[in-house]
Amino acid sequence: MPANPAYKTLDRQRFNQGDYAITPIRSEDRYLIMKWRNEQIYHLRQAGPLTKEDQDRYFDSVIPKLFDQEQPDQLLFSYLSGTDCIGYGGLVHINWIDRNAEISFIMDTHLENEHFAENWAIYLGLIEKVAFQELGLKKIYTYAFDLRPHLYEAVMACDYFEDARLKDHCLFQGEFKDVVIHSKLNPE
Repeated sequence: MPANPAYKTLDRQRFNQGDYAITPIRSEDRYLIMKWRNEQIYHLRQAGPLTKEDQDRYFDSVIPKLFDQEQPDQLLFSYLSGTDCIGYGGLVHINWIDRNAEISFIMDTHLENEHFAENWAIYLGLIEKVAFQELGLKKIYTYAFDLRPHLYEAVMACDYFEDARLKDHCLFQGEFKDVVIHSKLNPE
């Protein structure tokens, strides 16, 4: 993976809001990301804990290809406070024909209790710049197991609306849970 990766599909690579920024996913953040994903596996679509080998394989074989594609199926970013990575996410399952994408985001697990809504609001503002201003997407959305009501409050505070509820859509610890989709349309 190049030292300063750049997405071919984006004119701008870094998006800032105050001391916060998103930048194309950095290789140096791979093990932090793995740690957070493993700590928060309960709400992710991840079959089991990741190993360093899994993470290295993904960063060596999947990530580099995304930078050279005109229409990759995902754009992943490191979420920074100053120069420190405190989260990661991006636009995933990008549908270039229908001009929509799912929002992905997780933050440092230690920030979840006291800074959850604040970081979600900042991150959404940044990823909306990518989705709406850079890519011209029509719609972006979150797809979440009905386990995290504080997530819904955070996204609705940023003018997302409940677009769909898929009843009993996923099996979680022996119980079927709904999946809730919150969306935002391009205001332009």
